[in-house]
Amino acid sequence: QVQLVESGGGMVQSGGSLRLSCAASGRYYAMGWFRQAPGKERNFVAAISRSGATPYYADSVKGRFTISRDNAENTVDLQMNSLKPEDTAVYYCAVDQNGVRTWSPIQSPVRYDTWGQGTQVTVSS
Repeated sequence: QVQLVESGGGMVQSGGSLRLSCAASGRYYAMGWFRQAPGKERNFVAAISRSGATPYYADSVKGRFTISRDNAENTVDLQMNSLKPEDTAVYYCAVDQNGVRTWSPIQSPVRYDTWGQGTQVTVSS
């Protein structure tokens, strides 16, 4: 059974930084981060290709967030800088385990077949 273990969430003031980390039990195709605020749908934040060479970002986080992966350690991290109150949400790590949904955009939750339990990020103004 594939397991994803997320860490690094917490509370920070506006303008601050947090680093999320997701440890996976194997090597996967695309890896990504999504977030869900209360009463809203789950939205794409960032993703990275299997090789780690190509990152993708939602417009709302470009220039502030950086996604990276370590294929030797099977981890994917999300460095979040210049955080804003609107970044407050539960953040979910997701992986494409089998590579059978490459027809779906890397920004779509459909692409991913395995999800973490989520970690809360709260940004106060």
